[in-house]
Amino acid sequence: MATPTTPLPGEAKYNHLFQPMQLGKFTLRNRVKYAACSVSNFNAEDGHITEREFARMEVIAKTGCGLITNQGAYPDSKGEGKAYFRQLAIYSDDYIPGFRKIANMLHAAGAVAIQQILHGGRYGGIHLDYVMQPSNVPQTLRHFRPPREVTKDEIRGIIRQHADAARRAMEAGFDGVEHTAFMGYLLANFLSSFTNKRTDEYGGSVEGRARFMLELLEETRKVIGQDALLIIRLNGEELMDEWGGSSPQDCIRFMQLAEQAGANLISMVVGWHESRTGALGRDVPTDGWLYLAERAKAALKIPIAFGPRFGDPVMADQAMGEGKIDLWEVCRPFLADPELLHKVQEDRVEEIRPCVGGLLCLARMFRNLPYNCAMNPRLSHEYEAEYALRPAAKVKRVMVVGGGPAGLEAAFIAAQRGHQVTLFEKRNELGGQLNHASKEVEGGWVWQKLIRYYETQLKRYRVDVKLGTEVNPELTARVNPEVVILATGASLGRDGVSADGKRILNAYDVLEDKTPVGQRVVILGGERMGLVCGEYLASLGRQVTIVERGKRLGEDVIPTFKWRHAAWVKEYGIQTFTSAKVKEIRADAVIVSDAEGKESVLPADSVILAGPRESRQELVSALEFSADEQYVVGDAVRPRAVHNAIRDGHLIGLRI
Repeated sequence: MATPTTPLPGEAKYNHLFQPMQLGKFTLRNRVKYAACSVSNFNAEDGHITEREFARMEVIAKTGCGLITNQGAYPDSKGEGKAYFRQLAIYSDDYIPGFRKIANMLHAAGAVAIQQILHGGRYGGIHLDYVMQPSNVPQTLRHFRPPREVTKDEIRGIIRQHADAARRAMEAGFDGVEHTAFMGYLLANFLSSFTNKRTDEYGGSVEGRARFMLELLEETRKVIGQDALLIIRLNGEELMDEWGGSSPQDCIRFMQLAEQAGANLISMVVGWHESRTGALGRDVPTDGWLYLAERAKAALKIPIAFGPRFGDPVMADQAMGEGKIDLWEVCRPFLADPELLHKVQEDRVEEIRPCVGGLLCLARMFRNLPYNCAMNPRLSHEYEAEYALRPAAKVKRVMVVGGGPAGLEAAFIAAQRGHQVTLFEKRNELGGQLNHASKEVEGGWVWQKLIRYYETQLKRYRVDVKLGTEVNPELTARVNPEVVILATGASLGRDGVSADGKRILNAYDVLEDKTPVGQRVVILGGERMGLVCGEYLASLGRQVTIVERGKRLGEDVIPTFKWRHAAWVKEYGIQTFTSAKVKEIRADAVIVSDAEGKESVLPADSVILAGPRESRQELVSALEFSADEQYVVGDAVRPRAVHNAIRDGHLIGLRI
């Protein structure tokens, strides 16, 4: 007889998450579902699974989730359903061996294994000159291909393709399949009143628009049998109201119809790729979509898996205890920290590396690149020995100069490998420009959370942190390091602008609330620093104008977040001038000229310099002969984004 094991501290504390659950004939060891987290683009162009993907799946298998969904595979040989350049394919039996290897991995780790089937529909046909849609509704995003309305014969063919794909998944050893009726993919196109204008039995009423989904579920069930799990991902809300999309009530009705058709579980998501309202970025509150799960839970008898932007395990456990959700479905938080669930089990939630919701993963995926994560530089490189974290061959005395993201990451990784690390920061707090970023009007709090994560890790790995200490050659000589890592960041340059006797404020000081700011504000520089500063001041009631010499605002903002800054600029009534040169700064105004030379007078009680950022490299030459090894990381190399800084620090931490 097996000896009962003592629950780990976190299993007892967050007991709802770790409670077993019966789903069909399967017993899940916990109530955490690993979502089919985007399309990795790690695979071959013909849809075969590569060693890179297998290495990633080994990491996913070890996350400890009770239910794990493999990423979506397209089901047709023509590629009408193929939405991403290196998306998995499952339209032929030739693909079964690769899927079998993944199913075996998941089972060996104790998970129930699900294969997702994803037909891109409106976003598919990546190698074709058209996309399949229920109706000929023009694209709202220019980079997608023109639509072609499917015939009834084609509908029946597509249903057969999905059923055949489901059969292959079962032959590969999966415990069930998941269909994608969300985010603007094919099933969602039929469900939505925006893209479905049909007048036959596959359009019109809610039931008519759901007919394709119901026939698909029915055919899938015939193929996989009654014991296998049949899951469908459905929108809690489309967020497509401006285009005439389905109502929230319609979305609930679709779930009820799927339940009646024999689905075992509803996986709830929010929004389309075309939605003007973001669903997954850090601007969305952690529990911002939880009300949708509550609404669905009240209308359904089958379980609900929920997780859009809901990345906090403590809140998830509470929601489960309150009966608002049945499973916590997690995607991007596991990209940022694959050890997330194990840390919860051990009651080490303060050590979870946070997902910052910048959506670098999506930005890369949409550009046909392998996805990556701003917080986890090892993601997508799991198969490369160079990225493995190994004990140091020789323990070295390491001096890290600068407590911004690059320095924090370098210090943490080096110390984790066993080096003796001392971090010097001239300010009295860690974080560097993360402190300025935390003033972002919605979601900026996540940067303070990231700083706390690093503080916890530095303490755990015994990094000696020296705050309020400016480094110079004399101090370095006393420390006598073997390795110096310069993470000195960037300053704000003057760019030749003359103040004409008027004091120009520094955006860093303004975001730290170190200096009074007038009512009428002109900000010089429209990259991310200027946008964050302008939006912050506008949220406090200031009248803000941003002047940018380039053609566009936010040139250094990650593509998947540019739209958010554009929305904030509009929401807060910020006036903007692009392709603009500062001609003169007066006591009460700034004179600018546009590309045609036309001048404008901008009233200004305060003028704030927000760019360009310039690398701080003074110590590069000053400390050149102070140690055996010297490295420069982050903005000290070239001003860039936080993911570049963290990646720099991480790779140097692995290197030394």
